[in-house]
Amino acid sequence: MQTKQQIVNLAQIEEEFVQRLIKTGKSINTVKNYRTDLGCFNSFVEKERPSKNIDDFELSHLEQYNSYLQKKYSSNNSKRRRIQTLRMFFDFLVEKGLFATNPVRKFQTSPKFLDIPRPAPFSDIKTLWEFLITEEKTTASLSKLITMRNQILFLLIYGAALKVSEIKNLKVKDVILPDNSSKANSLARVMINHSNRDPYTIPTPEIFTQIFSNYILALNKQKELDGTIFDDLLFNANPYHILSGGLSARGQEIIFEEFRKKLMLKITPKSLRQAAIFRWIRAGHKETQIKEWLGVVPSYSLRPYRDQLETNIYNDEFMLRIYKQLKL
Repeated sequence: MQTKQQIVNLAQIEEEFVQRLIKTGKSINTVKNYRTDLGCFNSFVEKERPSKNIDDFELSHLEQYNSYLQKKYSSNNSKRRRIQTLRMFFDFLVEKGLFATNPVRKFQTSPKFLDIPRPAPFSDIKTLWEFLITEEKTTASLSKLITMRNQILFLLIYGAALKVSEIKNLKVKDVILPDNSSKANSLARVMINHSNRDPYTIPTPEIFTQIFSNYILALNKQKELDGTIFDDLLFNANPYHILSGGLSARGQEIIFEEFRKKLMLKITPKSLRQAAIFRWIRAGHKETQIKEWLGVVPSYSLRPYRDQLETNIYNDEFMLRIYKQLKL
């Protein structure tokens, strides 16, 4: 099965795989999940096989692991995720030349079930937005620009339901400002480019246009001051200078971790994005349109959201109201 015979320690090659994930910008939680899944595989190897070397793995060993998962976990999603992680890991081994083909791709995965949405509390969302507007008003220079960047980050997730993996690649040119001469195009839109589908745009809340315009003016001034050039929408900075364009998925999650600690909130990028989906449904958007904006397949079910709709009331009017009260 292997393309070359060499002894490679399992822990060594797994760590190399994880470091590859980190370098590609995977979020902290995503990397943590991969480590957990690989840890499950390691536990099996430790119990069932005396050798921990990659070069003597056979399909029968992996089939034993698949059977082990079926017995150990009652959740189809748990079994499915661990098989997917192992599939990615063996794709990595194929890439490294340690296997000619990926034997895990022969496994039949368990059906996927949607997790119950756990959106961020609406009170926490309002608290965070009020904090961001107040902080902009009470800070200056680069600190003020960083707060404005965080406002844009908030609006991209709560206003456009973007994933951190989508946000990290956004450029300034991906924001399409509204055409003032047309009522049909009264909202700014964000262009999303996926490798496996045509580009599409997602509308943003009304407040986004003004905040974006102010942010770009301040960003360009700071870039000129720091002598840096980039076309990314967001940026990474220390307290003194912009370090680089772009903001990784991990960087975005760290920002929300700081919000949670400082403001005692329960907001994560994922929970804020789920709140955005509830907001779209309550606003009366068609399911087909919401699925297009989310970038999911037509068979994706929004039923878990509809089932919780009465207990999750979200809107975007508060953003403009708080902005006018605190900013002007």
